[in-house]
Amino acid sequence: MFTGIIQGLAEVKSISKIRSNNKSADTKLCINLGGKLKGDLKVGDSLSINGVCLTATRISKTVDFEIINETMNRTCLGLLKAGDKVNIERSLRLSDRLDGHFLLGHVDGVGIIKKIIKSPIQTKVWIRIQNKKLMSWIVPKGSIAIDGVSLTITDIEDKDKMISVALIPHTLATTTLTLKSIGEKVNVETDIIGKYLSRHLPIK
Repeated sequence: MFTGIIQGLAEVKSISKIRSNNKSADTKLCINLGGKLKGDLKVGDSLSINGVCLTATRISKTVDFEIINETMNRTCLGLLKAGDKVNIERSLRLSDRLDGHFLLGHVDGVGIIKKIIKSPIQTKVWIRIQNKKLMSWIVPKGSIAIDGVSLTITDIEDKDKMISVALIPHTLATTTLTLKSIGEKVNVETDIIGKYLSRHLPIK
């Protein structure tokens, strides 16, 4: 479990298809976490990589993650290439402060950045949600994770499947969202509470 408070950025060293008859995953992602983020990391530990919960499978100077097709199809990880920066969050400890909101790292779908409006105090980003079903899980002033970053929804336009989020300068300075441009895709995880409510009290 995660909170959406990004702890640092890391560099993708490589991403490649696993070519083996005995493979249990389809893609290998290799990331240079650096000493601070790697810390006491062990094989089997979970990390949020751009909002996707992945398991460390090999640790050396870099860290390897193996990814199945379901994850590749549901997220933007397949668009990564060597040299790209990614948002990193280690899993939540019970003794940690909860500064963001509860995240599972189970991405619901993908959004496309349609508009970026900058001002001195904030940057508003408009995102089109590709899967219309996700809109029923999104509420004004509710929580959402964009590439693993815990954010508050500021506007919703149901007809166009559009939402907006406001980024303060600190968020831009400490996450990959500052690198994003119009037309780029982002991972979207909606609030877990909304998903459970929608499941048991479906909105018609």
